[in-house]
Amino acid sequence: MRAMVMEKIGAPLRMMERPDPMPGEDELLVRVEACAVCRTDLHVLDGDLSDPKLPLIPGHEIVGIVEAVGKKVSPKIIGRRVGVPWLGHSCGECPFCLTGQENLCDAPLFTGYTRDGGFATHTVADADFAFDLDEEADPVALAPLMCAGLIGWRSLKQAGDAKRIGLYGFGAAAHIICQVCRWQGREVYAFSRPGDDTAQRFALSLGAKWAGNSDQPPPVLLDAAIIFAPVGALVPAALKAVRKGGRVVCGGIHMSDIPPMPYRLLWEERSIMSVANLTRQDAREFFPIAREAMVTTHTSVYPLAQANVAIADLRAGRVSGAAVLKP
Repeated sequence: MRAMVMEKIGAPLRMMERPDPMPGEDELLVRVEACAVCRTDLHVLDGDLSDPKLPLIPGHEIVGIVEAVGKKVSPKIIGRRVGVPWLGHSCGECPFCLTGQENLCDAPLFTGYTRDGGFATHTVADADFAFDLDEEADPVALAPLMCAGLIGWRSLKQAGDAKRIGLYGFGAAAHIICQVCRWQGREVYAFSRPGDDTAQRFALSLGAKWAGNSDQPPPVLLDAAIIFAPVGALVPAALKAVRKGGRVVCGGIHMSDIPPMPYRLLWEERSIMSVANLTRQDAREFFPIAREAMVTTHTSVYPLAQANVAIADLRAGRVSGAAVLKP
């Protein structure tokens, strides 16, 4: 197989030829059709997330076809299209797994971080953590749903029944969840980095009621806000933008330090919470909703060999929607 490999933190990925991986007894061998590039991949490459497996094949928004299975997996799944997400395995035995919080598992494996991922022509996945997908759908369009969609959905659930919701950082996750919010009848207020008129126009085209700079106040107080951008300074900005009793949800896996702020921003029962990883229940809930809401992912497609270009474009904010690698 061919794979784009991370050999050390901070270095560009290198194309390598490797033997096709062999699935373990509970695993699938998947021929990758598409793999989206996530901001979490940047955090892995930059060392913001500690102790990645090295050498590593990044990528955790994988869509592909099952080509072989381990001895404990039914061969009936061979030929099926599946999705492989960030959470690649949980222990099933710790207190979190036993109480429906496998996203907080004490001994997890993460695709494209602590196990090889989808920036390749083939990958291996735990059969219990591979989602059955529509065989008629476009794999490129499906790929961003595997993380941007799922983390966006989990973040939206944590925001509660907010009618007016702010989305800070209008990238892959926000452009999906904006569509879900509009389908649910919510008002979306989109915030982008100052001067990013392209992102603001994009948000308005997807039904946002208002779009502006992240250093601007919205025209009305919000019921809740979700922060997808990895910028700690947005936390006090979002607290200023939400009403009494409002909630700010931090939807990223990594964020720069939150600056000192006056207690009055948190007072009046405002709250801040984070979202960590995902659960398989999130997928069972979200994929039918994405279909019913007719969510359309906006993608920029890159050949596998141009993974470094896709990463650079994502880092520089040159991607509207999601970047997707296609082997």
